Amino acid sequence: MEVPKDRHDLTADQDHPLRVALLSYRSKPTCGGQGVYLRHLSRELVALGHSVEVFSGQPYPELDEGVVLTKVPSLDLYRDEDPFRTPGLKEYRDWIDLLEVGTMWTAGFPEPLTFSLRALRELKRRQGDFDVVQDNQTLGYGLLGIQKLFPVVGTIHHPISVDRRIELSAAPLRKKLSMRRWYGFVRMQSIVAPRLSPILTVSESSLADIHRDFNVPQRNMRLIPLGVDTRHFHPRPHLPKRKGSIVAVASADSPMKGVATLLRAVAKLATERDVNLTVVSRPTPGGPTEKLVRELALGDRVRFVHGISDDELGELIATSEISVVPSLYEGFSLPAVEHMACGTPLVASRTGALPEVVGDAAIQVAPGDPEELAGVLRRLHDSPQERERVGKAGYDRVMERFTWNVVARRTVEAYREAIQRRKGSGRC
Repeated sequence: MEVPKDRHDLTADQDHPLRVALLSYRSKPTCGGQGVYLRHLSRELVALGHSVEVFSGQPYPELDEGVVLTKVPSLDLYRDEDPFRTPGLKEYRDWIDLLEVGTMWTAGFPEPLTFSLRALRELKRRQGDFDVVQDNQTLGYGLLGIQKLFPVVGTIHHPISVDRRIELSAAPLRKKLSMRRWYGFVRMQSIVAPRLSPILTVSESSLADIHRDFNVPQRNMRLIPLGVDTRHFHPRPHLPKRKGSIVAVASADSPMKGVATLLRAVAKLATERDVNLTVVSRPTPGGPTEKLVRELALGDRVRFVHGISDDELGELIATSEISVVPSLYEGFSLPAVEHMACGTPLVASRTGALPEVVGDAAIQVAPGDPEELAGVLRRLHDSPQERERVGKAGYDRVMERFTWNVVARRTVEAYREAIQRRKGSGRC
């Protein structure tokens, strides 16, 4: 069913509310920044008067009131309690399920492709229901079919090609072949991305990486930095700081997030200062991070927490003396902004988009250098005055630059641009 022409005339109007379909192949906030982005953007779009329906695979998102969730179930092959599982015969529903499990069995990661195909099937049934579709970094082949039905806005927080390069460089030789296969979906993303316009990204660093790795023309990209939810991430001056406390929010076993560098720096500092580290993550039992903690004899100095609420996370950060983003690369880094919003002094790696995000409101260190990081942590530990100065600078920077309301308003501008472009092409 075609959308009536007069409806598209209305949707191009700068004040008319839009009907938005948001696509995200995995969306739980604890799985990463994509889920956080989805939740806050959808909430703010609704607050601006637009209607938003999220189409998501597992793990499903946490959404606020007024946002509709349509579940697009996969075989959920990577569930926490049973990763890389073999589905029962009765679970198979169609050829997409067979493709999904076959890709996993041959060491690939199927979700971006199989979700996009399921989303295409769903949206074919809903052709009169939406004015615009936004894809949250799926970049699967199914989007090329969706693009024939609706205006499509792409979102790339950073190209996964960067993750692939960093993980391959850190992997032992025996794992490189299987890792290349796992990241096989990146080639598909590099084919789909140049065919979408506009594409939203979050930093100048990501924009340059997308242009280089995915060959997306810079004129087709729109830079919209991310926001922070100040309902949860704010200073808590009425609560005491935990003495010697350091906090990091980072995927424990991903080499790109630099947790190993942070653990080595804390081990050096712990020989001469009374410090403790909290990492908000869930390391793989018996995995590389747990092994490194044992090797460094940090068992009584480090704890890992996961599954906490946003408010609990905000309190944890706000009551820490120092926060760290030790990544080897970041396309933006929501944790960096959340740390600064809490008024906690931040130490961040000088890499990717982090210098652009933190400016002079954090102390920057070389990525992957535990010696330099340990020296900065020692200096901050010993200087309450410097901690106060850096924490205030970070808070002020966030209040000036990073709010979700601004993100939503600028995203709507991109929606209207996509609608106008489709209308001009005569495809409405």
